[in-house]
Amino acid sequence: MRNHRVNGERLWASLMAMAKIGALPKGGCGRLALSDEDKAGRDLFVRWCREAGCSVRVDVLGNIFARREGRDPSLPPVMTGSHLDTQPHGGKFDGVLGVLAGLEVVRCLNDAGVETEAAIEVAAWTNEEGARFAPAMCASGVFGGAFDAAYVLAQKDLAGKTFGAELARIGYAGAEPCGGRPIGTFFELHIEQGPILEAENLPIGVVTGVQGVRWYDVTVSGQDAHAGPTPMEMRRDALLAAAKMVSAVNREARARAPHGRGTVGQMLIIPNSRNTVPGEIKFTVDLRHPEKAQLDALEDDVRRAFGEIAGKGCVSVEMARIWDSPPVSFDGVAIEAVRASASALGYAHRDIVSGAGHDSVYISRVAPTAMIFIPCKGGLSHNEEETAEPAHVEQGANVLLQAMLARAG
Repeated sequence: MRNHRVNGERLWASLMAMAKIGALPKGGCGRLALSDEDKAGRDLFVRWCREAGCSVRVDVLGNIFARREGRDPSLPPVMTGSHLDTQPHGGKFDGVLGVLAGLEVVRCLNDAGVETEAAIEVAAWTNEEGARFAPAMCASGVFGGAFDAAYVLAQKDLAGKTFGAELARIGYAGAEPCGGRPIGTFFELHIEQGPILEAENLPIGVVTGVQGVRWYDVTVSGQDAHAGPTPMEMRRDALLAAAKMVSAVNREARARAPHGRGTVGQMLIIPNSRNTVPGEIKFTVDLRHPEKAQLDALEDDVRRAFGEIAGKGCVSVEMARIWDSPPVSFDGVAIEAVRASASALGYAHRDIVSGAGHDSVYISRVAPTAMIFIPCKGGLSHNEEETAEPAHVEQGANVLLQAMLARAG
């Protein structure tokens, strides 16, 4: 079975065909979760899976499972997958690579007439990005026991539309329960979304774990006031205080170099009038670190800084943690399957910790899990210019194929 290889040209063609759905002017993709574009991407994936002979099931969170049967139905399936949704200005590879590489594994096995002992399944998880509905990875999170399904279905986007209503609208509110299904091993292929593999000229990263991620919703409350008559020293300017808080997030993350991360990605100014001192600001904070103790300390220092800034600016601040994804270490046996597959194929590789969250984080709670990284140009992701080399895409899919065969028998 070590002689089997994926069809790299076919996989690349599938990626480019999917990239036409939600295509953006600079070459990227915009398929926000549960949008019309997401539906179109799902429909295409499901059609391809059925053409490959897979049965397809959808659960109540819209997670899609395409199954290629094995010889022994009593064995739990070996599963792979990722997500089809993107950031508003996303790329062509983030998430979708892992889904379509799984489909290519199925197609390759079909071409070769290979029958595995355990079934092979390909999963497309709903709303991994969290760009439209927070928190991120929420559907795989329900599968892994981190969230309640009712909680996720009730989440609203900025327009007030609920996850559940939009899921039903696009026709992917399935009947099957989310979770409780056995998985023998789960593998996820993904672009690195960072610069390490490219800098070291390595085609494969063996992902041993994922750093911790926490999301916060912050509200700064001051007082609306006229921009002309209100003296500078008498203002309770919520935006001025928020700007200093953004700087504090950056400062505290940099203080924990090289692994600390701090980002403010969304901000809402109220009342958002050019001649009114803003009385209320809502913004988000994303904090990350691979060590829990350091992440705890980072959060504490950010909260302390926010309190000091609010006091000096005569405003109040509320910082609510809405998501906590602790640091994760993947399964040793699954990691070794990836490492051994890369070695057998003659691909140079290194162990690596993911700086980004992935659906594998939550699947690792219920199944042995590992990830495979390939380089992306400049380490750029969540950007329309995100790109990967066809050769690296093929190599990553070959490692995935061999690792899955090793576990499926």
